[in-house]
Amino acid sequence: MIAQSRPFGQRYAFVVVAVIFLCLLIAAGLRSAPAVMMLPLENSFGWRRDVVSLAAATGIFLYGLTGPFAAALMERIGLRRTLLAALLMMSGSTALSLLMTKPWHLLLTWGVFSGISSGAVATVLGATIVNRWFKTNRGLVMGLMSASSATGLLVFLPLLASLAQSGGWKPVAIAIAVATAALVPLVYMLVPERPASIGMVRYGAEADDVPPAPPAAQGNFVAHTLSTLRRAAGTRVFWYLFATFFVCGFTTNGLVGTHLIAFCGDMGIGEVQAAGLLSMMGIFDLIGTTLSGWLTDRFDPRKLLGVYYGIRGLSLIYLPYSGFSATSLIIFAVFYGLDWIATVPPTLRLSNEAFGDRSGPIVFGWIVAGHQVGAATAAFFGGTMRELQGNYELAFLIAGMTAIAAACISLLINTARPAFDPEPQAA
Repeated sequence: MIAQSRPFGQRYAFVVVAVIFLCLLIAAGLRSAPAVMMLPLENSFGWRRDVVSLAAATGIFLYGLTGPFAAALMERIGLRRTLLAALLMMSGSTALSLLMTKPWHLLLTWGVFSGISSGAVATVLGATIVNRWFKTNRGLVMGLMSASSATGLLVFLPLLASLAQSGGWKPVAIAIAVATAALVPLVYMLVPERPASIGMVRYGAEADDVPPAPPAAQGNFVAHTLSTLRRAAGTRVFWYLFATFFVCGFTTNGLVGTHLIAFCGDMGIGEVQAAGLLSMMGIFDLIGTTLSGWLTDRFDPRKLLGVYYGIRGLSLIYLPYSGFSATSLIIFAVFYGLDWIATVPPTLRLSNEAFGDRSGPIVFGWIVAGHQVGAATAAFFGGTMRELQGNYELAFLIAGMTAIAAACISLLINTARPAFDPEPQAA
């Protein structure tokens, strides 16, 4: 049991944020690992890039699909139980991959098992923590936690690329398994279920603050999750947010996160150098996403999304024609990196405005599922285009054009009226 007291008063919420930040960071490292394992797996087993891309795409897809169910499960059986089980499954599936010898082993471990488990340690986890622990400063905190994936690139990719270059894919799997297992005691000791569990209220709230009761806390969480989707799917704002986040995933994790290192390899740039490029992007995204959270608390999130997607689209269209010189790649890393996932805080704010604090996290989980469907599509699409054409140029150009389209869709979003009536509170 967690002790019923904690230091720092309301500021203990930031201790929880720090631990969850680490969890999200490690999960980002796990999801990015196939990018540095692609070439070593090709060399070790002779597996083609579209085979490895299929496993990566499966993991990304399940990562997104798990999110809304994980958000409801956190309300039904508890956030701590859900998170601890997910971390153990992440570590176990990664360790199990050390025994793989066939492509379906890769699909099962790095695709199915790691996809489902890491899906509970994803953006919906950050959204749940923000709604449970913060009354104010939500945009800024969500920006910080969203930036954890950028920090994951910053911390992990150069290390993982170095391990892959010197020892192949197995040291990469070992590093991820150990790092994930190390999080289990931290979560167990430092993350209470909610502020009320330690006699506190949300950060920025008055002493008599009573958070809205989540409707998923009772009953069948699967039925409630699907019911929430059905109700949200009847609104235009949901599909606008789903479509833009589909493009977000298509243009980030799926294409750049999975294939940029291989693209650079085709252009004569080594794995460690290419991972360094992603790390530079991670530095700028850490800045950009945190700043995006601050801006989201102050400005129209629709206009912010329009700017972010526009810059991203132009960056992706620029890359194939950049010549891949050091200077051109730095320019790409800066402009693309600044809004890698800067779209998350304004998208979460729009989701909460449209669907409320009670249903917002689950609806946001479905929107994030759209993100991961887009990412899975791009991961497989990029590998297939590479096999068919012998290069990645058209894949990156298409991705850039979809981002420009998302910039236009963002400006059509209207949350002025409630998207649907709130569900009745339990008696």
